Amino acid sequence: MIQTGKKPIRLLTLLAILSISLVVNLPGLAVTPMLATLSDVFPHTSQLEKQMLTVLPNLLIIPFVLISGKLSLSRHKTAIVVAGLVIFTACAILYLIADSMTELIIISCLLGCGAGLLIPLSSGLIADAFAGKYRMKTMGIKSGISNSSLVIATFAVGWLSHGNWHLPFLVYLISVIPLLLAFRLKGIDTTEPQSTPTGSTSSQPTSQPGVSHGFYVGRIWALIGVYAFITFSCIAITYYCPFLIEKKDWSASFTGTVTAIFYLFMLIPGFTLPFFINIMRKGTFVYCAMLMTVGVALFAFVPETWTMCVGAALIGLGYGICQPLIYDKASVVVTTANKATLSLAFVLAANYLAIVLTPFIIDGLRPLLSHPSSNSTFAFTLCFFLLIGYTVLTFFLRNKFAFSISKDYYGSK
Repeated sequence: MIQTGKKPIRLLTLLAILSISLVVNLPGLAVTPMLATLSDVFPHTSQLEKQMLTVLPNLLIIPFVLISGKLSLSRHKTAIVVAGLVIFTACAILYLIADSMTELIIISCLLGCGAGLLIPLSSGLIADAFAGKYRMKTMGIKSGISNSSLVIATFAVGWLSHGNWHLPFLVYLISVIPLLLAFRLKGIDTTEPQSTPTGSTSSQPTSQPGVSHGFYVGRIWALIGVYAFITFSCIAITYYCPFLIEKKDWSASFTGTVTAIFYLFMLIPGFTLPFFINIMRKGTFVYCAMLMTVGVALFAFVPETWTMCVGAALIGLGYGICQPLIYDKASVVVTTANKATLSLAFVLAANYLAIVLTPFIIDGLRPLLSHPSSNSTFAFTLCFFLLIGYTVLTFFLRNKFAFSISKDYYGSK
């Protein structure tokens, strides 16, 4: 039996919960390496059509994440998971028989819908089954699995794309694994009473100002803002690193190297989160902000091959530590446990919204700040100064809920 801080669960149930994380990061991102191949297969398609293949799934994820969160208020979470996995698996099969870019785009949209149903529950079921430091540790493992799956799928797509152009879409069939294990989820549909939110010093009655419709309003908005901001600041690597490398006349393959390092160091903390918490303790969010700031500074001011690799590692590490902690906090900003998944849905929707809006925000600010489009370091310079302000904020608010770490998570010496 696996200790959870609540009622112990069986190993197979834990595997069923964690297996959902295998698919949540794949829509859109996993097929990015094969876009060049699709250009050869469909030579008359526009650049916009190829971009829609990766952008639309992430865009459609947002409303379906919120729909999933709302549906989770019922006691039929397993049914929602199964529905999402069935859609995901069906799309994987349809990809293998598609023969036009229009069909690929439509299937990608359906894939985003299926993933949107799964994303909040991949964390919400952990919130239902685990509590305290057990929940924090499991959230880290969940984050590590989802990021590992993305890295492996990206490499697999690159390798499979040298054969039949349909083959890379086989990576989406990984959804069969959680689908086969889904029957083990039924025992955790019933949640237990909600505990006091992490970082608070006393319980708060639901009638107290600041609590509305079962949510600690200020706290959930703080988490939404923090997660959206750090995603915005870090995802700039994937959007603007290729332009910086092109400006330097380096090999285009170096973009893949930098991106791989970023995702590698983002997944490492997921499997070792308690280790980092024990080292950083109360200053965890402050140190992570510093890591991200230094990493972005290397891109902005000393863009050389080795500095960009180090910078990608620092940014990925800082972001990778914060991500599961935000999930953990989002699961306890409610006064009733059955709303934990809905709370996670709000926070996760903000994350995907930041992913979609980042290039529009940065490119929109460029002319306002009088920076020409030829300036390849503008995005990193902008994020650097924003992260300085964020670091200062985390320091002065390190004892507030959004940036605090419970002593239960690292103990006392």
